[in-house]
Amino acid sequence: MKKVLTIAGTDCSGGAGMSADFKTITAHKMYAEGVVTAVTAQNTMGVRSVCELDARLVGQQLDCVFEDIFPDAVKIGMVYDEAIINITADRLSYYKAQNIVIDPVMISTSGRRLLRDSAARALTEKLFPLALLITPNIPEAETLSGIKISSEADLLDCARKIHSFYKGNILIKGGHAINGCDDFLYKSTGETCWFRSSRIDNPNTHGTGCTLSSAIACGLADSKSLEESIKSSKKYLSGALSSMLDLGKGNGPLDHCFCI
Repeated sequence: MKKVLTIAGTDCSGGAGMSADFKTITAHKMYAEGVVTAVTAQNTMGVRSVCELDARLVGQQLDCVFEDIFPDAVKIGMVYDEAIINITADRLSYYKAQNIVIDPVMISTSGRRLLRDSAARALTEKLFPLALLITPNIPEAETLSGIKISSEADLLDCARKIHSFYKGNILIKGGHAINGCDDFLYKSTGETCWFRSSRIDNPNTHGTGCTLSSAIACGLADSKSLEESIKSSKKYLSGALSSMLDLGKGNGPLDHCFCI
C-alpha cells in the first residue's frame, strides 16, 4: 500500500486541513499519516483561533513517521510560523523525502491569517526548494509575486516572478477566478500547461485547496507523472464537489468519500 504524509493544521469541523487530507488519501486507497503543526478552532463559518504546536514536537512527529513508515509522497499545508518551517525543512532534508507538494496556506477563506508575516520568507527560502510542486491559489500567488492577476497574461507574469526564486513546478489554481476554474501549470523547465474545467455550481467549497494538493500527492505516490497527477486530482475534486454535500451554516465541506 502506498503511504502519503500530510503536514498540516487540524480542522475540528472536518472539512479542511488534516481532516480533508486524510479523507482524500483514504479515498485514493492509500495509507494516510499526519504530522500536526497547529490546532485550529473553526467551522464552515470561519476560523476563530489558532494555536501552533511547539516546533520540537513537530520535529519529533516527523522523526517518528520517517523512522518507521516512510511515506511515498508528502503534502504540506499550514505551517504557521518560522520555527515550524525550519524544523520541517530540516527533517525532510535529512530523510531525503520525495514527491513533496506544498499548498502555501496563508489566509483562510474567511480572512484569518494562517501564516505569520515573519514566516513568509522562511517558507519560500527553506521549504519551497524541497518541493516538486507548489499549488498557490490566485490570492496566494499574488502575495508571493506581488503581481495582481486579472488575465491569463498576468498568470504567466506571476508564475515567472515566483519562478525567479523557486525553481520547481508551480500550479496556480483558478478557483478564485470569475470565469471557470482553469489551473495553470508553469513547469520547472519554463514550459506551460493549462488544465481546463467548468465551474461546478456548488457554494460549499471548504477545503478544496487541501483536497486538490493531497490528491496530487496521491498521484505522485502512485508513480504517475506530474501532469497525470494533476488531471486525476481535478477529476476527483470535481466528483467531490458534484456530489453536492450540504452541511453547516456557512461554506460547507466536500463529499470526499463520494467514490467509496
